[in-house]
Amino acid sequence: MDYRIEHDSMGEVKVPADKYWGAQTERSHENFLIGVGIETMPREITHAFGVLKKAAAIANHSLKPEKMTDEKLAAISQACDEVMSGSLNEHFPLVVWQTGSGTQSNMNANEVIANRGNEIAGKKLLHPNDDINMSQSSNDTFPTAISIAAVLGLEDKVIPEIDALVDTFKGLERKYRNVVKSGRTHLQDATPIKFSQEISGWRSSLEKDKKLIKIALPELKELALGGTAVGTGLNAPKGFDTAVAQAVSEITGKKFVTAPNKFHALTSKDEIVFAHGALKALAADMMKIANDVRWLASGPRLGLGEIKIPENEPGSSIMPGKVNPTQCEAVTMVAAQVMGNDATIGFAASQGNFELNVFMPVIIYNFTQSVRLLSESMRSFRVNCAVGIEANKEKMHDNLHNSLMLVTALNPYIGYENAAKTVKKAFKEDISLKEACVALGFLTAERFDEVFHPEQMV
Repeated sequence: MDYRIEHDSMGEVKVPADKYWGAQTERSHENFLIGVGIETMPREITHAFGVLKKAAAIANHSLKPEKMTDEKLAAISQACDEVMSGSLNEHFPLVVWQTGSGTQSNMNANEVIANRGNEIAGKKLLHPNDDINMSQSSNDTFPTAISIAAVLGLEDKVIPEIDALVDTFKGLERKYRNVVKSGRTHLQDATPIKFSQEISGWRSSLEKDKKLIKIALPELKELALGGTAVGTGLNAPKGFDTAVAQAVSEITGKKFVTAPNKFHALTSKDEIVFAHGALKALAADMMKIANDVRWLASGPRLGLGEIKIPENEPGSSIMPGKVNPTQCEAVTMVAAQVMGNDATIGFAASQGNFELNVFMPVIIYNFTQSVRLLSESMRSFRVNCAVGIEANKEKMHDNLHNSLMLVTALNPYIGYENAAKTVKKAFKEDISLKEACVALGFLTAERFDEVFHPEQMV
């Protein structure tokens, strides 16, 4: 492999000749051999750094044109556009398990953009610290990258998948609005419910989760950029914070603002904890929905068997013909992972000692993983399972009319205690509710038929 010599304040370092990163990135690359190739800093953060470095250059150009010239801005902007496109991903090799401030990832961005910008300009025009990092510190850029990555992930990935699954459930509600089945509480038989009503519970849960996520978004849109090292804004020109927030808004098409208190923005991660709490709520609801679906589809002969779901792949290497609810299982595993991520994020956010939180890489690593897993699992569940849910109307009818909890309809006519006696006799002797009620003398057969209508109990 060919190398070139780069240098930083600590001296010279050999760097692969075909890579845009510089000395500080290389030091981190060599010093943190933890999760290499597996737990690389999320690409969402790489993209966010492209956004914020371009925004910073734009703000600096308007406030310090003698330092951020037109020529520099043009080279930086083009390099940042390439970072945002993902075409320079191979030049961002650093792992999550590095300095807790994300300093090395900030310098990775500075070095790549500077070297690529110099290549674009055809000369040594840009310096990683003096130009790309102008008016900034790692301590305010990494929190800003977290905010950008989190907002884009929630608005562009999670919410659209919630909407798509909600639409699917609405279609199933319309399709099965006249199908009545037995309800269940405590995993025991309960009074009747329409299948559409059961589905509406799933749909409404997702709609509520979307509302909770949207409540979290305004707080995430407050950017730390402009606070520099400790929140005082040292070495940043007046108005830089508002100018850079405006530039970030224009680049992303989403409304970001500057954080009103930079000391809070650098050290506290309460906004990301709150937002991930909404993701945990979504995960909890997806766990419930997936479990409901696989229980209702259990069987095909010895389970509930009230719905049929698509058969996507063989389910056993030894039992021929077996098919399993694999999409549901994937969703439940994702939900478990997201709940674990929430514990990590909560603990990491509590470590904001003095003027800086130094657990930021692991916070955004877990957050972006939750975003990806939830959005992708919802899409997979919708496409490969939910759209193909079919009610087994015959099984639903049989289960409904075999349910002892239909006796609840008799309460107004024979009273709670007599209804309980009817249930116990029917269960013990394996006879129908009608037979038990008539045998006990509580109602005549004719009167029973007059008042007993399960389909009207919904």
